[in-house]
Amino acid sequence: MTSSSWFYYPLAFLMAFFLTWAVRKYAIERNVIDVPNARSSHTRPTPRGGGVAFVATFLLLGLVSATLLPMNTDAATAILGAGLLIALVGFLDDHGHIPARWRLVAHFSAAIWVLYWLGGPPPVTLFGLDIPAAWPLSITLALVLVWLLNLYNFMDGIDGIASAQAICVSVGGALLYLAQGLPDMAFYPLLLACSVAGFLVWNFPPARIFMGDAGSGFLGLTLGGLTIQAAWIDERLFWSWIILSGVFIADATWTLVRRLLRKEKVYEAHRSHGYQFASRKLGAHRPVTLAVIAINIFWLFPMAYWAWAGAYDPALITLLAYTPLCLLAYLFRAGAPE
Repeated sequence: MTSSSWFYYPLAFLMAFFLTWAVRKYAIERNVIDVPNARSSHTRPTPRGGGVAFVATFLLLGLVSATLLPMNTDAATAILGAGLLIALVGFLDDHGHIPARWRLVAHFSAAIWVLYWLGGPPPVTLFGLDIPAAWPLSITLALVLVWLLNLYNFMDGIDGIASAQAICVSVGGALLYLAQGLPDMAFYPLLLACSVAGFLVWNFPPARIFMGDAGSGFLGLTLGGLTIQAAWIDERLFWSWIILSGVFIADATWTLVRRLLRKEKVYEAHRSHGYQFASRKLGAHRPVTLAVIAINIFWLFPMAYWAWAGAYDPALITLLAYTPLCLLAYLFRAGAPE
């Protein structure tokens, strides 16, 4: 990481902060408002679509950095190209409606784009068994990327939670790169964290603007792409990034499985995620968002570091890291009938 790259981080924060202010003003003037209904977790009308601010910040500064700094151009093409597609589809859906089948086509197109430019499926070992980098693994990873993209949309249901989670994952991944002596690889995660932090000032409970599909889908796909990139650098880092994403993966997956078992329409809006039950039980969003931050700092980051630096199988450590997360999902009735 060159000395000039540090300039991008405060710039990203300030750009996202002021762009969020501008988007909020635009949303209020154009009546782009999220009005509470029976499926909402909020109680007052709130402007939406603020994720455009950190998306625009990250894409613009990411493009500039790819031109001016010694960056991996394939990785930049993968992350920035797919992120732009998903952000555009999410923006159009926020301002109108795109049929689910076309959204899904865009999601898989973006996932395939990421895998192609990152060099295809990386080498992965699962509990000591080498997973061959053949087409079944490519399909599996494409499905995982689409799932990550959508789960951020599902988990963006209370104030600040998706923003805080994205920052925790990005900073955690960047710290692992720095610990491994790879400061250049920390650039995009830190740039993403600073961009989202500028938005979080407005989105922290009580939120003055919501993220919207453009922002949540972008975060899910970008973090998924960074996870695959990490696998190409060091397989242990792949498992570390999976651990860092644990809060959202555990809650969203547990909820999805339970709803599928009840044969519910999983694409319909609902309030049955564990974090939503928790926020209703506590009567506020802020304690749940703060709890997610605490889980990331005090449990998941140490486990991610152990998976990277320890002598044990990182897949086994990942399983250990997810065990209490699944227990929390069960205790907070994730996926139960509302």
